[in-house]
Amino acid sequence: MYEVQCLDLVLTEKSVNLFEKNQYILNVDSGSNKTKIKNWIEHFFNVKVIGVNSYRSPQKKEKRGNKKKRMHDKRMIITLKPGYSIPLFPSKYFC
Repeated sequence: MYEVQCLDLVLTEKSVNLFEKNQYILNVDSGSNKTKIKNWIEHFFNVKVIGVNSYRSPQKKEKRGNKKKRMHDKRMIITLKPGYSIPLFPSKYFC
């Protein structure tokens, strides 16, 4: 029921500033959708999610001699209800 391939908490200057707004940025598997991520977070962290926004980072340009393509990273911005929080470094939940 709760099949999520991989979640990584993003710790950048922007994401740390969003903690004050009760928002968290996660790298997720490219096949994941908003509903699946929302249900997984509500179930495992026992929190209430208000909103989920997703975006893909722009694809990196290929070097001329390199034919490998890079996968797009998919990120989700999770907004929680006030009073709820997600632990920053839970090793058993994230990859």
